[in-house]
Amino acid sequence: MFKTKLSGAIRHTFLLGMLLLAFPGSALAFREGINLPRGVTTMSDEIYNLHMLIFWICVVIAVLVFGAMIISIFLHRKSRGVEPAKWHHNTAVEVVWTVIPFMILIGMAIPSARALIDLEDYRDYDMSIQVTGYQWFWHYEYRGENVDFYSRLDRDSNRARQLRAHRDIDPRDVDNYLLEVDNRVVVPINQKVLLLLTANDVIHAWWVPELGGKKDAIPGFVNELWFEITEPGVYRGQCAELCGRDHGFMPIVVEAVEQEEYEAWLEEMRERQAKGDDNLQLSAIEVAR
Repeated sequence: MFKTKLSGAIRHTFLLGMLLLAFPGSALAFREGINLPRGVTTMSDEIYNLHMLIFWICVVIAVLVFGAMIISIFLHRKSRGVEPAKWHHNTAVEVVWTVIPFMILIGMAIPSARALIDLEDYRDYDMSIQVTGYQWFWHYEYRGENVDFYSRLDRDSNRARQLRAHRDIDPRDVDNYLLEVDNRVVVPINQKVLLLLTANDVIHAWWVPELGGKKDAIPGFVNELWFEITEPGVYRGQCAELCGRDHGFMPIVVEAVEQEEYEAWLEEMRERQAKGDDNLQLSAIEVAR
């Protein structure tokens, strides 16, 4: 019975492997659905490539190790009358299983160190934004551009999240529920953007998965994070730190546009600020609350 089940499992595994090889598109779709997202920045692309390199190294190791184990178990099973080997302290084997893992670790360490160095290289940035976390919204100041604003959960999501007795809108009717803000962070594509992160009250964390990085915003400290977006689009994230009871209502939305659109947006923001637009600023009471 055991032989029947084992042969059935091997046959099904073989058929699945052949099916995936026969339809590479299906295999790719399956992988994309559960794999690490590639992202849209140069750094996220490097992180993804590193992730895939380590993944395939692990796959090769697993195939070799488990393949050797399965073949050895099958060929040297008790029913065949094979006697166990009596040898020990084989110098050649000990050298091999020490040298090979060492070479594998070196092969992993070199690209990993390169990625970490690139991740922490904040030099030669094209623009910088100071980001301050509050309970429960963000403040963005574009350094040198005379533009700053607060970014909060958008009104529809905020109304929909209220207790059922006090809300007049269904969450299912809200686009990007809890992932939309009133004022987006707008940045140009193909520009190295440096974020200077801090917080006014408790620890927050600025995280947009597709940008390939996450960094804490800590009161009294300034952390740095950079990204260079290569594709126009809207990218969403949230505070990734448990910063309080409304932690889940602190989204981040980054809109990447062409340089000309970015310049036009800056000019529009300056005009709105000059007119005292209430949607950009908060009262001192709201900020301190």
